[in-house]
Amino acid sequence: MDNLIEDPDLRGKTGVFPGRAEAGKMLAARLRDLIDPSGILLAIPAGGIPVACAIARDIGLPLDVVLARKIPIPGNAEAGFGAIGPDGDILLHERILEDLKLSAKEINSQVDETRRILKQRTRLFRDKRPAPDLNNRQVILVDDGLATGYTMLAAVEYVRLKEARQVLVASPTASQRTVHFLLPRVDVLVCLNIRGGPVFAVADAYEDWFDLNEGEAARMLFEARGGQEAGSEAETA
Repeated sequence: MDNLIEDPDLRGKTGVFPGRAEAGKMLAARLRDLIDPSGILLAIPAGGIPVACAIARDIGLPLDVVLARKIPIPGNAEAGFGAIGPDGDILLHERILEDLKLSAKEINSQVDETRRILKQRTRLFRDKRPAPDLNNRQVILVDDGLATGYTMLAAVEYVRLKEARQVLVASPTASQRTVHFLLPRVDVLVCLNIRGGPVFAVADAYEDWFDLNEGEAARMLFEARGGQEAGSEAETA
């Protein structure tokens, strides 16, 4: 696993990060020697934004978002059975779907709701700005944690289609199963806190965990860019 960068001292532990911003600073220290000055950070909203903002401040790369989102399990918004990428492509986790035994109606309902949320997020986080040009660039994809990894996989496949030269994934925490799932699909995976076991929750890696309001995440993104780009919906969300 030459393309995996972790912190062995944090393996298997919980409560290792005070918050998302502090986790981002710790990731930045591991990323500093890997970055290309022409690279770009892409955060997955909403929780990936404060992590990516901290990285951007420390290593000085431009920051944007990649609008992928998990398809949540009915009645359990924290867990998903797949994801939808920025181009609308759907990835389904067949093993989870087999266990859940959802009907086609239930699956389609969750997919439709996820599409609706992605449209809303596109208005909030991108507004009229075009998506960044990723051709022949190093792209660092950032989230606050990787559970099944399908949201991140949707983002990875999207930037590959946009002909990124190198794809790095940076996340403070991930399940061991997901690390093995993503490693063959990326050039480098930086994950400080890897945990095994039958149950994995991103929140368990943090002392201060909360569901981040999307309006606040949009304001963080706007401020990280120095307020140089339009963010009218971020101002009022």
